[in-house]
Amino acid sequence: MIEQIKHKIKRVLEEQLNIEDVIIEEPKRGNADISIPLFSFAKKMGVAPHAVYDRFLIIQNLVDEIDHIEFLNGFLNIYVKRKVVAKKIIHQIQVEKNQYGNQSEGQGQTIVMDYSSPNIAKSFGVGHLRSTVIGNSIKKIYEKLGYQVIGVNHLGDWGTQFGKMIVAYEKWGNKEAIDQNPIEELQKLYVKFHDEEERDPSLEDQAREVFLKLEKNDSHYKALWTWFKDESMKEFMAMYDFLNVSFDSYDGESFYNDKMDAAIKELEDHNLLKIDDGATIVDLGEDLPPALIKKSDGATLYMTRDLAALLYRAKTYHTHKVLYVVGNEQQLHFRQLQKLTQLMGYDFEVVHVNFGLVMIDGKKMSTRGGKFKRLEEVIIQAIHDAKQSISEKNPDLKDKDQVAKAVGIGAIIFNDLKNERHLNVDFSLDNMLKFEGQTGPYLQYTGVRIHSILKDQTIDHHKVNLSYFEEDHYFEIIKLLAQFPMMLERAKDSYMPSVIARYLLNLAQGFNSFYGKQRIQVEDEGHLMANLLFLESIEIVLKEGLRILGIESLEEM
Repeated sequence: MIEQIKHKIKRVLEEQLNIEDVIIEEPKRGNADISIPLFSFAKKMGVAPHAVYDRFLIIQNLVDEIDHIEFLNGFLNIYVKRKVVAKKIIHQIQVEKNQYGNQSEGQGQTIVMDYSSPNIAKSFGVGHLRSTVIGNSIKKIYEKLGYQVIGVNHLGDWGTQFGKMIVAYEKWGNKEAIDQNPIEELQKLYVKFHDEEERDPSLEDQAREVFLKLEKNDSHYKALWTWFKDESMKEFMAMYDFLNVSFDSYDGESFYNDKMDAAIKELEDHNLLKIDDGATIVDLGEDLPPALIKKSDGATLYMTRDLAALLYRAKTYHTHKVLYVVGNEQQLHFRQLQKLTQLMGYDFEVVHVNFGLVMIDGKKMSTRGGKFKRLEEVIIQAIHDAKQSISEKNPDLKDKDQVAKAVGIGAIIFNDLKNERHLNVDFSLDNMLKFEGQTGPYLQYTGVRIHSILKDQTIDHHKVNLSYFEEDHYFEIIKLLAQFPMMLERAKDSYMPSVIARYLLNLAQGFNSFYGKQRIQVEDEGHLMANLLFLESIEIVLKEGLRILGIESLEEM
């Protein structure tokens, strides 16, 4: 609603005064509801800011929701009719419920998202968490805004690393040990290969040779690869069940093996291929290094497969936009991929939704170095710690295991999503499981607090005294509720779930501050109904915001 008023003001100034590029702000708490800085206009017109203010006064007569306007320190400060605005905002939330913030801007448009994408034959680690939860949240944001989103889990099930894994298994593997504990044993073999490779560089050549045979469908190597993949998928699916994440496609790199020749042929048809020192490349111009399509031994590369995958997705799903939720270090790769498609005459938009590393004790995790934590172990520990904490706070709580699971997993997800995605994230269970501060449990506990007040109450909408919403401590939060649709847009445009996470923290902090000032259970019925309606509106937005982040709301805790 506040956003709509800002648009009205902008339109009036453009149509009535022929003034464009107007900056319209929402000042911090305690000031006006809306303000317009007048300095730049005054400078252009060669007059004092107050003279500009006099001209802008026209908006007071043409925007119904404005109560009055003031001039202060070079700003035009606008105060809205609080009762009118509050009524519209609360009414919209009450009518739309969990669909509040839904939009139709994406109707008829399909977005393909490539996220999570772990490598088979390796444990699903804490490091895979970022792509998974960031992607899951962005998918929900786009869906809320009306887009059809195809979630693709592009499994890392191909490449030279599987030549390494097969060589390691055949040299040092024990089938019985692997049958008993597949991923852990395969992980040990992967680490051992790299340790041994430092002493025997010829292992790298052996791995390349094995992978080349695997590409040519060698039955023995194909059977080992299939076994590694099947065992990996069992662990991956258990993790996705924990996180309540699902995908529309699990087609990994191997799916595109029979599609790469067509992609290479298309490059050839556009006269883009060149041979350089035996390798097949595409020259991408002065700004980018060449794209390597085939090695000198004929083996394909990530670029070849990603190009084949991109062309397949665009043609299959009729999309012109593909989001890749992949780490910061892959920026060059996706710039090259975008350039390749442009040279081929396509208009696909390739968006690299980049993110930083997960750090433990300030150090990057590494599979090879053993500084690697399986996500399953971390989740189990988080749930255990959450249950301990909950038992201390509420020993008689029913469904304690279910609540602990929601709190533990919610804490892990929120710890990631509250950060701007391109930054590194510090992973500390102790910090993320706290019930105060910038944590998932803090948001869940705020929701529980609101629900406990509302659960035995019936709101009589006819008896609500709207005049209470004009008071500062009510209206500041109502303005915050009005921002939710705008925050969804901002999160979508920036591919930043952190926009929603930070917004929810502000909302929760606003409520808890309000709760400390305002008695809810008052004798005056009109005031009581206003309080309950106000709290229910906060609960609706908080719950929907948590859902978008992939975090479960709770009624008890």
